[in-house]
Amino acid sequence: MGIFQLPNLRFLSIRYNPYLTGYLPEFQSGSQLEILLLAGTNFSGQLPGSLGNLKSMKEFDVAGCYFSGVIPSSLELDLAYNFFSGTLELNILLKFRNLVLLQLSHNNLSLLNSNNATIPLPKLEILSLSGCNLGEFPSFLRDQNHLELLYLADNELVGHIPKWFMNMSTIALEDLSLAGNLLTGFEQSFDVLPWNNLRSLDLSRNKFQESLPIPPPALLEYTVSNNQLIGEIPRVICNLTSLFVLDFSNNKLSGKLPQCLGNKSSTASVLNLRNNSFSGDIPETFTSGCSLRVVDFSQNKLEGKIPKSLVNCTQLEILNLEQNRINDVFPTWLGILPDLRVMILRSNGLYGVIGNPKTNVEFQRLQIVDLSNNRFKGKLPLEYFRNWTAMKNVRNDQHLIYMQANTSFQTSQIRMTAEYEYSMTMTNKGVMRLYEKIQDSLTAIDLSSNGFEGGIPEVLGDLKELHLLNLSNNFLSDGIPPSLSNLKELEALDLSQNKLSGKIPDQLAQLTFLEVFNVSHNFLSGPIPRGNQFETFDNTSFDANPELCGKPLSKECGNGEDSLPADKEDEGSGYPLEFGWKVVVIGYASGLVIGLILGCAMNTRKYEWLVKNYFASWQYKSQNLKTRLHRS
Repeated sequence: MGIFQLPNLRFLSIRYNPYLTGYLPEFQSGSQLEILLLAGTNFSGQLPGSLGNLKSMKEFDVAGCYFSGVIPSSLELDLAYNFFSGTLELNILLKFRNLVLLQLSHNNLSLLNSNNATIPLPKLEILSLSGCNLGEFPSFLRDQNHLELLYLADNELVGHIPKWFMNMSTIALEDLSLAGNLLTGFEQSFDVLPWNNLRSLDLSRNKFQESLPIPPPALLEYTVSNNQLIGEIPRVICNLTSLFVLDFSNNKLSGKLPQCLGNKSSTASVLNLRNNSFSGDIPETFTSGCSLRVVDFSQNKLEGKIPKSLVNCTQLEILNLEQNRINDVFPTWLGILPDLRVMILRSNGLYGVIGNPKTNVEFQRLQIVDLSNNRFKGKLPLEYFRNWTAMKNVRNDQHLIYMQANTSFQTSQIRMTAEYEYSMTMTNKGVMRLYEKIQDSLTAIDLSSNGFEGGIPEVLGDLKELHLLNLSNNFLSDGIPPSLSNLKELEALDLSQNKLSGKIPDQLAQLTFLEVFNVSHNFLSGPIPRGNQFETFDNTSFDANPELCGKPLSKECGNGEDSLPADKEDEGSGYPLEFGWKVVVIGYASGLVIGLILGCAMNTRKYEWLVKNYFASWQYKSQNLKTRLHRS
């Protein structure tokens, strides 16, 4: 830690080195340190009281570290030791008169609020206090008119946003996050929020119960997801001419979608309206040059057809329209989108035969497709399976990464970068699951609850990267193709509620990652494979297949064929003296005669004569008798 003690040190930045550990030492009076940036390191411990000696400090950034303790925001330096909690309490937060940047977010710090305003405050420009257990809006913010960035997320702020807060930094503020609190609205209503130059506003994960707040027209990122907002999307949203991200998901908004939403596609990357009550048609206004990467209109009441103008969105990666009232055929024309990775059309009124692609390059990057609970019919889309090359190549990525859209914008002093992580709901291992993040390597096919018929194509076995396969609740027939044993990454296979017949291929026991296997309610027969994961499946995986047998079912497999050694004799060696017990019983009378004759004929010549003539004749008669018994 000697580097912190260098007498002429003014600037130290070691941030974003997650494996770098350490702690802050005591700082000597007269230190010249002006900028100390430790964000994103593994530094820990308490912030020392001697930080107050850094009179020249301008930027102090320890966001995302592991510091702990209580930091009262009193303006007087007051070192006191709390003997009950063992925590050093430091009243140093705003002691630095030249401070313009202070970032303490996402540590284990507690900021004690104070109304002491007897000492002039620094003119902060960047303040990040997310996750500091504030409990209320810090009173010292009343006099902050130079703030450009303010993060107060995850602080258990309750009730209405106070009027004085709305009058703070109305000209300077460009980035504001109040996410993850318990806020219910604004103490004072505004036609348009008063921060004229606001670029990013995050009010998500609160309890707002009013109509949608109208942001200023300069806004680039607007997130109000996971609230209880009501009413329609106001048409003044169309004035947001430079929008990057628009996320209104998980609210109680209703009405028809403004036609201008499609026009936003020339600048926007993310358009998320999931889980509201929007109705009517989806606007057919996605313009040429569309830059959208995420379109999520799922879990609404939207009707009509999938807008074909989406073909203009050549950067589209996720299209989620599940659980609406869309009445359309399979959108083959989406196949030309070169980057489409996730297509979820579950629970709509889609119908008809999927058919064949026009070219062999359609949907090549598709790795998650969910068409379940629609009215598709005909055979499974064999030729599309051939096209889905993203599901064929097994990745060897060791790092866990997630699908996301990166957005960035420039404020007056810094460039802001936001990572928007994709999310979805999908049936996994028999349970509908919310994926708050989507693993980048996840691959899945869900064609369940439709009217598909015919056999399961062998070519499915080529999709070696596949993790989830659900073909349940259709009219599929014939056997289970052994080629499915090539899906070495498969974790869940659901073929239940079909008309499949024949045996379960023994090769499927080679699927060592298989956690869920369901072939119930079919016409399968024969023994259930043993070994590996098949030792873990219970009888519900095999229910309602009367001809299946073996563990875990109570029905044992008969071994009739194996218990007939006579059959093996017929096929085996022709030694006439190797009798089975059944042959001895059948030829009991003849055997008595043979024994008497053998007793009298002990020399070699007579023995050979008996074997050659009499035994041959007896074996022929005995075999005929056995054949007649089998026929009867």
